[in-house]
Amino acid sequence: MATTYRTTPEVTDKMPSGIAYIVGNEAAERFSFYGMKTILAVFMTQYLLTATGEPAFLTKTESTEWVSLFVASAYFFPVIGALIADVVLGKYLTIMLLSVVYCLGHLCLAFIDLPTALLQSTLDPRGWMIAGLLLVAIGSGGIKPCVSANVGDQFGAKNAHLLERVFGWFYFAINFGSLFSTLLTPWMLKKYGPGWAFGIPGILMALATLIFFMGRKKFVHVQPRGFRYFRETFGPAGLRAIFKLIPIYIFVAVFWSLYDQGGSSWVLQAQQMNCTFLGITWLESQVQAINPLLILIFIPLFAYVVYPLAGKVVTLTATRKLFCGFMLTVVAFSISSYAQEMIDQEEVAFRAIAQPICQDGKLDVAATITEMERLEMNASAAQLREAVEMKASAEAFVTPLVKAGIAISKDGTTSRAQWPSIGWQLLAYVVLTAGEVLVSITCLEFSYSQSPKQMKSFIMSLFLLSVSAGNLFTAMVNRFTMDAAGNSTLVGASYFWFFTYTMAVSTLLFIVVMVLYKPRNYVTEVDGAQVNS
Repeated sequence: MATTYRTTPEVTDKMPSGIAYIVGNEAAERFSFYGMKTILAVFMTQYLLTATGEPAFLTKTESTEWVSLFVASAYFFPVIGALIADVVLGKYLTIMLLSVVYCLGHLCLAFIDLPTALLQSTLDPRGWMIAGLLLVAIGSGGIKPCVSANVGDQFGAKNAHLLERVFGWFYFAINFGSLFSTLLTPWMLKKYGPGWAFGIPGILMALATLIFFMGRKKFVHVQPRGFRYFRETFGPAGLRAIFKLIPIYIFVAVFWSLYDQGGSSWVLQAQQMNCTFLGITWLESQVQAINPLLILIFIPLFAYVVYPLAGKVVTLTATRKLFCGFMLTVVAFSISSYAQEMIDQEEVAFRAIAQPICQDGKLDVAATITEMERLEMNASAAQLREAVEMKASAEAFVTPLVKAGIAISKDGTTSRAQWPSIGWQLLAYVVLTAGEVLVSITCLEFSYSQSPKQMKSFIMSLFLLSVSAGNLFTAMVNRFTMDAAGNSTLVGASYFWFFTYTMAVSTLLFIVVMVLYKPRNYVTEVDGAQVNS
């Protein structure tokens, strides 16, 4: 490799020639990841079928558990990817090989729409889903610590001053890809079904892999360090840094437990909200697009307005920023909890409307099912069909009507639930995204500055592991509160208030860490002596 590829940075004061390939790769890869993640909860609860075409929809509780386990897996594998890259293969080969695994994962998800006969001879749709999610988690998680570290590898002494600018481009690429995929893939799912909705992100991942391959002779290829990596990384200084940071990462994990429910429980909550806003009717999974859009606005706003103004009043340490981010997360989930209380109240009110219609035999079942399917309430439509086939009691008809918020009488009268506005959830996203800027970006910078040079990749992997731990906590809550029917015993608003109170208690306990933590900035030290930064 040393005779074929560049092993040292270009001697230039300009941007390295390989950066365009890295940023282009990141934009396409993030489109791929967020595109498929955006529609997961809706797919599981409204589109998942058996091999014979029968509904196999998951409940809200089951789908939240599955999505959380997928995200937990995707953020566990960065530790493995970092070790493979630093010890065995180097970053370039690790990224290329795991990108192929990533593409295969998307291919499995696209196979969900294979013809029934072919599905029965291989895997059923749930089998393709499990295989696809596992491969995507391995691929996306494994390359995550390598790609960002690969950016820094391209710079030398003469152009190190451009690092801040390129990481700005890098973060812009992430949110650019996320914004457009969050808007496009829900529409693809509704219009063309799961195969294309999962397939388009797969095509973008293949494009990302191709872009990265095209830049192979432009990149700096840092050689793996072999097993001396462990001796260098886990020396006394390294272990001290790890044990100091772990308590902070535990609290950050609670933040991620709430934050990542924007892709699961908040999406499912939006199904029972009035999604017409600013004259546009949004699909429930498209609402997430406000997050990357706000990120692009909030990053310069906080850097040039919020932080300078706050700095005139109080010293903004990293731990204080984290504390403020945690408090904002409590506020954000309080808003979503209040919105769910309004949904719960409307369910009670609409039940009083739907019950007489069903008891008097006035329900136009066919028209109601058609409207449910138009509204992407496929699970409720399937429940209504089952009630007809089973010749069930009137109550069995009422339950899906209440969940969908729609009932059409035989005389053509349409009764609709008066769901709360999606504006409540958008407000919660504004507050939560502000919390993300304070927690996520601060923690990235903090992790870098608080770790010795030889173990920065490993510390970054530990930070990503906090995302995994948070999502694992969410999955366990849904698992251990699940009843025999697959529904959580934390009913309605009580589910959201549980996580709100958990974050509130965690925030109060974090005050102890904030007071006791003594930072040591390794970036401004040379051989143990402080230098000007």
